[in-house]
Amino acid sequence: MLSSIAWRTPPKKYGPWEQVASNICEGLVERGLDVTLFATVDSLTKGKLQSAGTFPYEEDRTVDPKVAECLHISNLMEQAHHFDIIHNHFDFLPLTYAALIKTPMLTTIHGFSSPQILPVYKKYNATTGYVSISDADRSKELDYLATVYHGIDPLVFDFQEIKEDYLVFFGRIHPEKGTHVAIEIAKRAGHRLIIAGLIQDQGYYEEKVKPFIDDDSVSYWGNLGPDEGRRLLAGAKALLHPINFEEPFGLSVIETMMCGTPVIAFDRGSMRELIKEGVTGYLVNDVEEAIDKVGHLKDLNAIDCRLHAVEKFSLDSMVENYITVYKGVLK
Repeated sequence: MLSSIAWRTPPKKYGPWEQVASNICEGLVERGLDVTLFATVDSLTKGKLQSAGTFPYEEDRTVDPKVAECLHISNLMEQAHHFDIIHNHFDFLPLTYAALIKTPMLTTIHGFSSPQILPVYKKYNATTGYVSISDADRSKELDYLATVYHGIDPLVFDFQEIKEDYLVFFGRIHPEKGTHVAIEIAKRAGHRLIIAGLIQDQGYYEEKVKPFIDDDSVSYWGNLGPDEGRRLLAGAKALLHPINFEEPFGLSVIETMMCGTPVIAFDRGSMRELIKEGVTGYLVNDVEEAIDKVGHLKDLNAIDCRLHAVEKFSLDSMVENYITVYKGVLK
């Protein structure tokens, strides 16, 4: 299992790719599979941990990301003959080793950062296997073995039926995530908003978000750890998710529903695959529609949100789906 080294696997706070890699790894180990996780030196796993001695480069600025990535990926590839299959969560760079090793490689494509990376995926399309994380995120220029939705452990997410009087924005503080739009929706709907997440664009935060933080109608709670984040999601009336891009998946969306909390999201990217319209939340096209749907949150049931998340996005389902893909690759 080749994880990213931007953050620890599993991440202490932010780190969706690392979290997914960890979930799969630990789920496979629980089923008795022999799994080696290639990740940062401080990563945690019940399987075997291999590291090139690197700490997360997003936490330690003395680490050169490109140098660390080269050492990390080559550490696995030089041992490729020891494994039956390599599951790549490190984007396109490991594909450049595919023709140099005999071990089959499966790559989960966690989204396309730019159309410019497509040529690499296209070059290895016929000789490696690709898995998409949503049907919406598929490229017409590539072939896929399957779509496997991310899965999370229902036992880790406490269900809360009675909600508190606030809305929440939970995710990267970045223009494409629409933090400033969430503020507008909440303020115009007359509800308190709590913001939590990694500040990924400092200029955007200073200009579009910080001026509205008064610790009354709008609060910023920082980049929360898993336990704090789950409690915040569980207590909210709804998650506001006014994305400004075609989001490949959205871990916070399924985490929110697993807590029994509905989601109001802009209808872009994978949102139609995650949210059950009128049952676990609402898909909207603009701010006005979002404000209107805040007034209809009382029509939704917390139990329905939880049941939908358990049925469609459980850790067990994800792991079983990946095992099926592995078997297909190894035939």
